[in-house]
Amino acid sequence: MEQSAGEVRNPLRDGILTRSVPEACTVVIFGATGDLTHRKLIPALYNLAADGELPPELAVIGIARRPKTDDEFRNELQEAVQKFSRQTVRDELWNSFAKAISYQKSEFHDADGYQRLGERLQQIEEERETGGNRLFYLAVAPDQFPPILQHLAAANLNKPREGAWARVIVEKPFGTDLASARELNRIVSEAFPEESTYRIDHFLGKETAQNILVLRFANAIFEPLWNTRYIDHVQITAAETLGLEGRAGYYEGAGALRDMVQNHLLQLLCLVSMEPPTDLRADSIRDEKVKIVRSLRRLTAEAVATDVVRAQYSDGAIAGKPVVAYRAEENVKRDSKTETFVALRLQIDDWRWADVPIYMRVGKRLPKSGTEISVHFQKAPSVLFNKESDALDQNVLVIRIQPDEGISLRMQAKVPGTSFRIESVKMDFHYGTSFGKASPEAYERLLLDAMSGDATLFARRDEVEQAWDFIDRIESAWREPEAPQLYEYPAGTWGPEAADELLARDGRAWRRL
Repeated sequence: MEQSAGEVRNPLRDGILTRSVPEACTVVIFGATGDLTHRKLIPALYNLAADGELPPELAVIGIARRPKTDDEFRNELQEAVQKFSRQTVRDELWNSFAKAISYQKSEFHDADGYQRLGERLQQIEEERETGGNRLFYLAVAPDQFPPILQHLAAANLNKPREGAWARVIVEKPFGTDLASARELNRIVSEAFPEESTYRIDHFLGKETAQNILVLRFANAIFEPLWNTRYIDHVQITAAETLGLEGRAGYYEGAGALRDMVQNHLLQLLCLVSMEPPTDLRADSIRDEKVKIVRSLRRLTAEAVATDVVRAQYSDGAIAGKPVVAYRAEENVKRDSKTETFVALRLQIDDWRWADVPIYMRVGKRLPKSGTEISVHFQKAPSVLFNKESDALDQNVLVIRIQPDEGISLRMQAKVPGTSFRIESVKMDFHYGTSFGKASPEAYERLLLDAMSGDATLFARRDEVEQAWDFIDRIESAWREPEAPQLYEYPAGTWGPEAADELLARDGRAWRRL
């Protein structure tokens, strides 16, 4: 059966090992002089071109406020690609790739700028034969989303000619609470239908995050044990050694809960806990993810006080180098109540996960950087090896999202020798060494999927709103006059003692990265 150029081939569904090259299109990047474009988007597109994943007709238009010629823009991007690309930049390939890139100076609120963009699009679409397909990427601050979307619609740039498509990629944060997310969803829906809207979360583009479904549903040894009968608890940790890195303006209004838990960590939770989808179509998978977010037990103010710990780092040291306290960082209020660490005890109220606690923690200025999910299984019955002692460890399945992507399983084995001594051993799988090739960057996969029309790894409207409904209840409790305490922890430690006590009262402890 012949496949159309834009159809996404799913190797698990179709039994094939390759996917088709997406249809030709023009990628329009708003915020083209920003950090995201230079560090992630253009290097991702270059790497895709180097791997032969992009159609040769692809065009890129950068939109930003600064005056710049096409050549000046291309030279800046070449320096960025040389610095941030996972592959060595080849002059011949870059020169060919750079010909597809152009720049337009425009204010995001300037209606005339969108008229000029329309004229530029028509010209490029004819010259490069892109078929009129358009992918708009909003690599800008969230407050710029509404004017850009509204002006795109007013200029009819969101309505391509017959037979073509127009899609939009929206970066996080998608709103700051439920009310703002709903309003933003309303504005987006007036410009683009839901099936053409791609809310990006780069965590879902990581190879290991994508592999969670394969691990669970393609291996018969795991799925029968993936329930309350065999799993004791689950931990999800996202740790950073970094501080604000110049992002105080954003972080002061967000904090760890909104910045990381609402999107990244809840997305990982959905993948590790969702039911098997009926098939591998985007909406079938996202239907199951939404069910998990809906099933999360909403926390009352009393529950927030006992099951959520928030904290802020004080001065300390990272890798032997002194660092200042959060409140001493540039552009941070000296009486700031913004949390840089949060730990939560969550419960999913469904048949599979009843009575299995989910522990989450995320923090800045911790001793080590890394993101992982660890599934802790029940201990073996205490009739043989546990009879005299409770010292045997649990089996733990660890899914490492970053930096060393892979999966490990902790199990028990007898130590060689005449005595009968048991110790934990680890079976370990590393992506980099097992397949002999580097994993693509998250943005490479996500850009390719958006160009191909595959929304599997992007958040849907109802998923975003359900996540904010959960988060808003915690934020509301923190704004009360009798709000739970904001703890402090020295930079370079694993958070406040209260976070350890959160697990200790259940007879458990955090897994060290």
